Amino acid sequence: MTEVLFYHLTESTLEESLPGLLERSVARGWRAVVQTGTEERRDALDTHLWTFRDDSFLAHGTDRDPYPAEQPILLTTGHANPNGAQIRFLVDGAEPPDISDYERAVFLFDGHDNAQVEAARGHWKALKAAGHTVTYWQQNQDRRWERKA
Repeated sequence: MTEVLFYHLTESTLEESLPGLLERSVARGWRAVVQTGTEERRDALDTHLWTFRDDSFLAHGTDRDPYPAEQPILLTTGHANPNGAQIRFLVDGAEPPDISDYERAVFLFDGHDNAQVEAARGHWKALKAAGHTVTYWQQNQDRRWERKA
């Protein structure tokens, strides 16, 4: 079964949190897919990952670029896994595909967006009922992750 993590963003934005999680995934030797809810969000994250820090960037591509199978991190709006990723990030309420082929799936949702919170609750219930190992993490005031469930 896939390990599923729910990250409840309450103190920082997706743009602040996602790069660090992607860096840790790549450091583990994993390829990653980031699924967004819209093409506009995919394109904004594409730009952001090249410039999020002055001393670093995350090598990546999008599902509209050539050679998606070669990308260590692929940004997409679809359900495919063309780069053979071991971890899938779902952001902005993106509807998940079948996650059973992944080692880990990570849902990042904005705690100030009621639609995203409700969608995350629904995914939690469905994935737990399907037998996946699910954990819930929430940010504290210092922006550190605390396991809540």
